[in-house]
Amino acid sequence: MTPSVARRSARGVLAWLCGLLFFLPFAWLVLTSFHHETDAAANPPRIAADLTLQGYREFFGGGWETGPWPALANSLAASLAATLLVLLLAVPAAYALAVKPVRRTKDVLFFFLSTKMLPSVAALLPLYLFARNARLLDNIWLLIVLYTAMNLPIAVWMMRSFLAEIPHEILEAAAIDGARLPTVLTRIVAPVAAPGIAATALISFIFSWNELLLARVLTGVVAGTAPVHLTGFVTSQGLFLAKVCAAAVIVSLPVLAAGFAAQDKLVQGLSLGAVK
Repeated sequence: MTPSVARRSARGVLAWLCGLLFFLPFAWLVLTSFHHETDAAANPPRIAADLTLQGYREFFGGGWETGPWPALANSLAASLAATLLVLLLAVPAAYALAVKPVRRTKDVLFFFLSTKMLPSVAALLPLYLFARNARLLDNIWLLIVLYTAMNLPIAVWMMRSFLAEIPHEILEAAAIDGARLPTVLTRIVAPVAAPGIAATALISFIFSWNELLLARVLTGVVAGTAPVHLTGFVTSQGLFLAKVCAAAVIVSLPVLAAGFAAQDKLVQGLSLGAVK
């Protein structure tokens, strides 16, 4: 075996080990979700314990108002709406910064990024007081606005790097043909930057779906999301580990499905511009 082949083989083994390292916690989560509560809480763990669907039955046991469906619907509505708003705002902003640079572009980009430097917990009290005075507590529309503001800076940075790779000759040809800005964005920029848009949308959706802090403080019964619903399984009676794992698997499925559906676009988008 030549040294180059040995190095490639070592990198492949290392990549597989890293992949397994990241996959094992989720595999353990799935396995625990099929155990009885006594087996799930056993120490040391009982890997070969009997399997059951009791955790999933208890998770879906309630009706529409008492089960997980309202929380899942709220998470889906807030995440999709926020992702759509992020794309509608981030693509034109990134186009202005990448294709038609404004004055002091670096200062504008730093301003966008600086909004992420404030910890979310530091803004909780002002946001809570504003929501209370505006009568927006436990309102899904407040979450949509907050999730949009939370993900917009990252989306602008990502989309700017993607749009900067579009050949300027294409845009100049469109301008010569008399294409207006909406036409350029929808018929030229969007198809060419589709991988980048898909990657940005997926990351925005994941961040919105997984957000807990704002939803936990600003929502209640009506607008509670799936992560907030998960915290309800930690009660004074104890932690029902198998049921929590079953709930976590169900809550993770939309994100996993979106990732698998857009994995080719995600990889292509995140690697865009990496090779010159």
